[in-house]
Amino acid sequence: MLVKGPLGIVSVTEIMFLAMFVALLLWSFITYLRNNFATITPRSAAAHGESLWQAKLESAALRIGLIGNICLAFLFLPVARGSSLLPAVGLTSESSIKYHIWLGHMVLAIFTVHGLCYIIYWVSMHETSQMIMWATNDISNLAGEISLVAGLLMWATTYPAIRRRFFEVFFYTHYLYIVFMLFFVLHVSITFSFIAFPGFYIFMVDRFLRFLQSRDSIRVLSARILPSHTIELTFSKNPSLVYSPTSILFVNIPSISKLQWHPFTITSSSKLEPEKLSVVIKSEGRWSTKLYQRLSSSDQIDHLAVSVEGPYGPASTDFLRHEALVMVSGGSGITPFISVIRDMIATSQTQKCKIPKITLICAFKNSSEISMLDLLLPLSGLQTQLPSNIDIKIEAFITREKEPRSEATTEKIKTLWFKSSLSDQAISSILGPNSWLWLGGILSSSFLIFLIIIGIITRYYIYPIDHNTNKIYSLTSKTIIYILVICVSIMATSSAAMFWNKKKKYGNVDNKQVQNVDVPSPTSSPTSCGNNSFREIESSPQESLVQCTNLHYGERPNLTKLLLGVEGSSVGVLVCGPKKMRQNVAKICSSGLAMNLHFESISFSW
Repeated sequence: MLVKGPLGIVSVTEIMFLAMFVALLLWSFITYLRNNFATITPRSAAAHGESLWQAKLESAALRIGLIGNICLAFLFLPVARGSSLLPAVGLTSESSIKYHIWLGHMVLAIFTVHGLCYIIYWVSMHETSQMIMWATNDISNLAGEISLVAGLLMWATTYPAIRRRFFEVFFYTHYLYIVFMLFFVLHVSITFSFIAFPGFYIFMVDRFLRFLQSRDSIRVLSARILPSHTIELTFSKNPSLVYSPTSILFVNIPSISKLQWHPFTITSSSKLEPEKLSVVIKSEGRWSTKLYQRLSSSDQIDHLAVSVEGPYGPASTDFLRHEALVMVSGGSGITPFISVIRDMIATSQTQKCKIPKITLICAFKNSSEISMLDLLLPLSGLQTQLPSNIDIKIEAFITREKEPRSEATTEKIKTLWFKSSLSDQAISSILGPNSWLWLGGILSSSFLIFLIIIGIITRYYIYPIDHNTNKIYSLTSKTIIYILVICVSIMATSSAAMFWNKKKKYGNVDNKQVQNVDVPSPTSSPTSCGNNSFREIESSPQESLVQCTNLHYGERPNLTKLLLGVEGSSVGVLVCGPKKMRQNVAKICSSGLAMNLHFESISFSW
């Protein structure tokens, strides 16, 4: 495993696949050049008014573009969130984002070189007018330049400093992928675009299905507002919707922004809370800050309009194979582990199996953030103490305070209960439990419909008029017709599948009229226990967690000591937090100091 480097934390398997992919590109390029350069001679170049180097430059520029097409063929697969392809190979949409980033750098670097080579060629041939040519029967240069400019604008905003400080710029600029792909197809025509078409076709189907899901208004049951400027939103969920721990949900709140969608880790467990789904939102950016201010400043909000996409996550998480499980978090990075702990509790109640010993190592900046530990258990759903077969230990570190604050024990958690409207629905899978089968049906049927419609249009409309001369119907006109038919085919089949599944939904949550209440934390918070001490209270599940919590003030976790001190023949290690923390944990696991540590390659970073 490589821990530090431009690629981030990558496994040996990922490095091997990346090396093989780069080798494929190099082999293809060298083969293209060798076969084509063999046909270029001084005489053949002179026949076209070119010198030998100019002829070879044009040939190389064309072959570079073909290599870019190979990268483009894979570019959209990692961001097809609802696709069954990712879970089939053990990937999630989150963990695949880095592959999309790698491919995006490759695509735009290669296409930039492709464009520069042609510009140099045209300048040397005194044919700069070719840059604004829109050929009707051949390659359209202007369309390619528009596509490249759109790609370069997207590429520029992916620079980490810009993406972090001006996320809205990054977010909105990425919608230029529509311009990029549209003019790419117009540049090379529909025939050559089929090289890169399969991946983008899957993405188009996925994107339209997500659009259909996002049209529903979701019922929000409650909001827990924590002193740490954190909100837990709880939604109504269809009991038939099942998801794995560490899954994510994309949330849109029109009253904050109609266009922005933000991913949040799901903290609930579909086993423990079959009719509810929760996410935790930390007030860190503009969008989340506006939401926190709106909910925390008023008790008169009785309804919150929300749309969602997802959930998306791994097909399964076999944490039970480990004898012990260590989860390391920094700040709001604790959120994915809340779902893991809740899922373990549910498993201990329903299955007769050995539950791994759980160690949660969490670092917070100040005492107010310890209230996030209250989210380890749901607002309701547990009637008694924690199951006796759950062995959990929490090591909480408050790095910027040397002693407990007296006001930390009096800070309250405000709970808002929302009313529902008639249009609100429970979160459910857009294609039902057999989504992979429906998705395969949509892909195959939509493409079959596309072929049939294009065959009919070509045979009975275009050919009788144009007779393949491209004088009446140019390549651009035909390409636009192809694009429109593709869109119609995808929209028709996806909508039909969605409406069919919508008719079969069941298990609607009853509408409840409850008023907002302002209450303290429903149970004792770990902030009430002293430094490195436990509290002897057994009256509720949360108070049972207090007994397991060890607080450390004014220090950072010694990760090496804590990880190496965990006993067990197989110890699974998860980490979510700052980049440096992730690298340190990965470095310890791969150092060989302890052979029982197994770094779980699950990504929580978007």
